[in-house]
Amino acid sequence: MIESLSKPPGKSWLSVIASARHDPAARIFNVDLCAALVAILLPWSTTGTTIAIGMFVVALLFTDLRALPQSLSRPISLLPVALFVLALIGTLWSEAAWPARLHGVGPAAKLLLLPLLFYHFERSPRGVWIFVAFLASCTLLMVVSFAVALEPSLSLKLYLSRGPYKVESGIAVRNYIDQSQEFALCAIALALPIAALFRAGRIRLAALLALLTLGFLANMTFVVVSRTTLVTLPILLAVFALLHLRWRTALLAVAAMAALVAVAWNVSPSLRNTVGKFTGDYELSMVQNEVSGMGARLEFWRKSLRFIADAPLIGHGTGSTRGLFERAAAGESGLRAQIVGDPHNQPLNVAVQWGALGVVILYAMWLAHLLMFRGEGLANWVGLLVVVQNVLSSLFNSHLFDFSEGWLYVLGVGVAGGMTLARRPQRQGAAS
Repeated sequence: MIESLSKPPGKSWLSVIASARHDPAARIFNVDLCAALVAILLPWSTTGTTIAIGMFVVALLFTDLRALPQSLSRPISLLPVALFVLALIGTLWSEAAWPARLHGVGPAAKLLLLPLLFYHFERSPRGVWIFVAFLASCTLLMVVSFAVALEPSLSLKLYLSRGPYKVESGIAVRNYIDQSQEFALCAIALALPIAALFRAGRIRLAALLALLTLGFLANMTFVVVSRTTLVTLPILLAVFALLHLRWRTALLAVAAMAALVAVAWNVSPSLRNTVGKFTGDYELSMVQNEVSGMGARLEFWRKSLRFIADAPLIGHGTGSTRGLFERAAAGESGLRAQIVGDPHNQPLNVAVQWGALGVVILYAMWLAHLLMFRGEGLANWVGLLVVVQNVLSSLFNSHLFDFSEGWLYVLGVGVAGGMTLARRPQRQGAAS
């Protein structure tokens, strides 16, 4: 890890960047810097992240891309491209206006970056840079979140948003769903290096990372957490226990976690309120026909299933979702009159627009990416965790198509996948 974080030997960082014009290794280095910048900005800014992604693509174009076509032939690259192509072709049978059709293509376009990330981080030895950059950025966001919880006027949203804005508890930028997803990913991802460092006798570094994990968990317990994270976090913990702990250690970990949850439940009003919204939202929506978080989702899912039944094979076309909800809301009131362009469920989102064909491609992509991370090591663990988290959270949101969670998937799977592919024997044989 220490070697992968260092610059090329005998050169300063500035000299490496400046020598990119005639040095292929320096070009690779510059692409790594752009990818690290994406990881740093992702928890904070949509505009900054978009600019950094553009910088990454431009920098990558100046590297050797002769082997890229061969890299694109693998299912892990073909399937995300296929989902984008389906979204593009789906504009042809959609009844939505053309601006809505083209807007519907956008969320799938980010998947085109996955093959580029696979290709680049097969060649680069600095994939761990991206993990460290994202962890450092989320750590800073966690500190700011605690500060905003104590003093809401510190929230950057007060200064960046247009017009009046109600500051949520502990939210400095964006929203509590994005923040919870990022903090949960960091907390669980750190479990493997913490365990490895303890076994290696590096107690101080292990304790530091454990302190970071406790910080993320404390923030989600006492400041703010999304209900999606409350559902997915125990499953992610179970995945770690099953894959990386002996059964006795796993039982002890489960018992310790149960004790911590019991303590947190008794001392955290925020946690109790979040859990209480599950039943409260259901009664508010199903009985009183009023808008609520979970109740609205149930209504969106019910209508989406009806839309899918009307066009089960290839769906209603790209960008058609809002128009379908508009027609279904005619003559209704309250919750049933809600009009949305996203049913808040990734498979349903895909099925409404592209039918069974789209759902097959979506799950095939998830499966191909999941199977890529069957080995040992940090890259495999992070990649597996990102895929599992996205699959689970996409049951309650269209997280693959959302900005923050979607780019988190693309960046995490792309970097970890490239690192994993670089370690495979066939890669070495092909290079020779």
